[in-house]
Amino acid sequence: MKFSEYMGEWLYGKEGYYATYKNIGKEGDFYTAVSASKFFGGTIAKHIISLVDEGFLDKDGVVCEIGAHHGYFLADVCEFLYTLRPELLLSLRFVIIERFDDLQRQQRDYFAESFGDVVQLTHHKSLSEMEVKSAFFIANEIFDAFPCELYFKGHTARVEGHQINFDVEDEWVSEKAKKYHKEKGEIAVGYEEFAKEMALSAERFEFMSFDYGELQARPDFSLRIYAKHEVYPFFEDDLDREVLFGTSDITYDVTFEHVKDAYEEAGVKFITCVPQMVALVDMGILELLEMLQENADEKIYKQELEKVKMLIMPNLMGERFKMIKFRKNA
Repeated sequence: MKFSEYMGEWLYGKEGYYATYKNIGKEGDFYTAVSASKFFGGTIAKHIISLVDEGFLDKDGVVCEIGAHHGYFLADVCEFLYTLRPELLLSLRFVIIERFDDLQRQQRDYFAESFGDVVQLTHHKSLSEMEVKSAFFIANEIFDAFPCELYFKGHTARVEGHQINFDVEDEWVSEKAKKYHKEKGEIAVGYEEFAKEMALSAERFEFMSFDYGELQARPDFSLRIYAKHEVYPFFEDDLDREVLFGTSDITYDVTFEHVKDAYEEAGVKFITCVPQMVALVDMGILELLEMLQENADEKIYKQELEKVKMLIMPNLMGERFKMIKFRKNA
């Protein structure tokens, strides 16, 4: 089978890694910005308020998270909206795009436990089910979870018995590799279709996504497996892929230039791609910390400050992760 099919089964098959709920954070296989600090969602809430004040997002517009896992991120956004601009919690509509029924149930239960019937949560299995006037789309670590093809000096990989063989001629993969100056590495599959679906789902929207990678393609393979906070390079000689298949996360660095091209081809305007620390500071994470310092005791403030440092320090998540942003106007 093609490697993209193999990776798709690994992550999204019937027994795939993301087909059922998995812990993220200390008890899981890896950390994300969401598991690091509630102020990640809080900063996005502050940005949503600025979009409403700007007139870009309608007061009754849609706030939509794509790939929400447990639902913590969107719930953190709602919690901070309640603190900063509570009337928006009642007027905005909150949506999660989630293909798996089991995860939808987890998300509904978490929102019911957190907000009762104050926040009305709607689910769609794909963006193609949406057709709205005004929206803000947010995603955290989604593009690294798209299946990819593996390319090496003119050949594309196939998988047989968990073994990788570079002996397939694939014109589409070869063209992408040439475009992004790759002699070897990952070529993501599905960005173009995803961008087109989003472009058709709302008349006017802003889309913001956080992920690890670079604007320009890296010149080597980055494919790796995360299991219990251990990182295993995919091509490690003694790696038992059969044991890890479906029970661990498999991921790679995002080539943001590919994401940018996919959205521009769909008629959506590229706005910026910057390190996560720059994005969060520009959107007001430090102002939120100042508010906390004024209204909470010193111990709580220091605890939250240490968590926020994980998000913005260059040697932690601040530089390695990037934010990419797009807009479509009516």
